[in-house]
Amino acid sequence: MGFNPLEEQTNELTIMKHLLLFTILFFIYHTANAQDKPEIFVQLEHTEGVTSVAFSPDGNYALSGSWDKTLKLWDIKSGKEIRTFSEHSNVISVAFSPDGNYALSGSAYALKLWDIKSGKEMRTFSGHSELVTSVAFSPDGNYALSGSEDKTLKLWDIKSGREVRTFSGHTGWVRSVAFSPNGNYVLSGGGDNTLKLWDIKNGREIRTFSGHTDDVFSVAISPDGNFALSGSGDKTLKLWDLKNGREIRTFSGHTGDVFSVAISPDGNYALSGSEDKTLKLWDIKSGREVRTFSGHTGWVRSVAFSPNG
Repeated sequence: MGFNPLEEQTNELTIMKHLLLFTILFFIYHTANAQDKPEIFVQLEHTEGVTSVAFSPDGNYALSGSWDKTLKLWDIKSGKEIRTFSEHSNVISVAFSPDGNYALSGSAYALKLWDIKSGKEMRTFSGHSELVTSVAFSPDGNYALSGSEDKTLKLWDIKSGREVRTFSGHTGWVRSVAFSPNGNYVLSGGGDNTLKLWDIKNGREIRTFSGHTDDVFSVAISPDGNFALSGSGDKTLKLWDLKNGREIRTFSGHTGDVFSVAISPDGNYALSGSEDKTLKLWDIKSGREVRTFSGHTGWVRSVAFSPNG
C-alpha cells in the first residue's frame, strides 16, 4: 500500500529522529561500462528525514528538502552546506530552475520560489487545498507545475505567481509531476494507480496509462520525450510509450514500494529509490538490473542523476 507522508512519517523516523546527520548518496557514472563507480557522500545536517533531492543544471550543487521545514543548498565537491532556506512547513518536493538561479519547494498548501544566491523567498503560489507533493519547472523556466493531495495538478506563471490552469482527472492523490522536454505536455502519477498525460495549452487529458496495481509515486520522461518511467507501491518500475500509452517493460527487483525514479541524461539507464532502503540502477533497453546501492538505514525517498550522467 502507499504511504501517507503526514500519517506515516513517525513510523519511519522513530530511529532517524535521534540522528543529526543524514546521508544522501550521489552516484557519478563516468562511462556506461565502467566497473568501479565512486560513491560521493554528502552529509546533510537536516534534523528530520530528507524527502527530496535535486541537482543544479551545472551539476555543481545539490538541493535537499526535509521534514525539518527547510531546504538546504550544498556544494557537491566539498559536501559543504552553502545555505539554508527556511520554509516553515514540511518540505515534500524541491526543484532547480533550468538556469540554476531559482528553486521551487512544495509543502503544506503552497509552492514557494526562492532565489538561490540570496536564499530569499521570492514568491508563494497558493491555490491547492491539500498538501503539495511534487513540483517541477518548465524547460523554459517560465512556469511551475505542482501536484497535490487534492487530486489536481496546477500550472503557475513564475513571474506573476498567477495560477494559469488546473488539470483535473485523477481520483487519488497526485504523487508526482513532470514536464516533457519540449514543454508541451505534462505527466502525472497518482494514488489511483495510473499515469496521465496532459496537454499544457488547454489542460486536456490526452492519455491514461494503466498497469500498476498500487499508487504511482514517481514519474519521469526520457530526454527524447518518447518514453515515461514510473515507480509504484507495487514494488515495480514500468516503462511506457508516451505516444500510444503501451506498457513496454516492467522492472522487478525491489522488495518495497518504489518511491522515486529518474532517467539518465543519455536515456540509457533508470535509477530507483525504494522503501527497501536501496537504490537500483537499471538498463532501460533490456530491463536488466545493473547494480544495487546499499547504505541507507531508512527509506530512499528521492533519487536524481547528475547532469553529466
